[in-house]
Amino acid sequence: MDTNEHEHVIEVTDLRRVYGGGFEAVRGITFSVSRGEVFALLGTNGAGKTSTVEVLEGLAAPSGGRVRVLGHDPHTERAAVRPRTGVMLQEGGFPSELTVAETARMWAGCTSGARPVPEALALVGLERRAAVRVKQLSGGERRRLDLALALLGAPEVLFLDEPTTGLDPEGRRDTWELVRALRDGGTTVLLTTHYLEEAEGLADRLAIMSEGRIAVTGTPAEVTAGRPSRISFELPAGYFVGDLPPLGELGVVGHEVAGRVVRLRTHELQRAATGLLVWAERARIELRRLEMRSASLEEAFLGIAREQEVAV
Repeated sequence: MDTNEHEHVIEVTDLRRVYGGGFEAVRGITFSVSRGEVFALLGTNGAGKTSTVEVLEGLAAPSGGRVRVLGHDPHTERAAVRPRTGVMLQEGGFPSELTVAETARMWAGCTSGARPVPEALALVGLERRAAVRVKQLSGGERRRLDLALALLGAPEVLFLDEPTTGLDPEGRRDTWELVRALRDGGTTVLLTTHYLEEAEGLADRLAIMSEGRIAVTGTPAEVTAGRPSRISFELPAGYFVGDLPPLGELGVVGHEVAGRVVRLRTHELQRAATGLLVWAERARIELRRLEMRSASLEEAFLGIAREQEVAV
């Protein structure tokens, strides 16, 4: 590994991608990914994720801006980049009559410095399915094969496009553990996923795209920090929201009522929860169905989507 290379192995500066007819799918985004980091790129369908990743993989040229992977332009200097990267697409499209081992051997023949096929299959738990034809694999097993082929060259940079789609819960957990092990070994991973808990659990940093732009970027904690925590409970019969302590004094920034259920939003969860519980204790009432939780990445994601709809 060249020690003179930049710490940021992926550098994107003012990237734009315009399709025929003038549709601008990516509208000037900037971000970087450090060596040994898992970076998640999130967004609703049509947000520009795939258009961005295709440029990073060297499959398309940018319409504007600058992209570097391992210090090179992945499109014009593809020969310098491709042997050091692994790509897991959403759909591999393998020959259905080949076995798992035959498919991997075929792929290894096109891969510089490929690791042994049994080793690659073992990484994803397919060693016992080596003799099975691809057409006989389940959807989840095909995703595992996709990942095995992406790992054949022991890549420095790994692009994972929806890697756990179709996997059962055990397969998803196994894939998460593998991604963490790869990161700990120094592999840089750029991940796209629709599973927000996956991004929250795996990503060191992430970016949420909307309408071709990056709406927010940072660690999962930083992205969720700006969103309010929530407290919900059921008021006893005879009590109303007006009977609660002044919500502003509890640090509550908004609330909704649905029948007897009250939902509070706050950026000061401990303060609001303490005030509410002290009030309930003094009033000698029980707050049924009481739930308290910090903001999640899902709430941040949905909040950005709603904000975009309002802007449109």
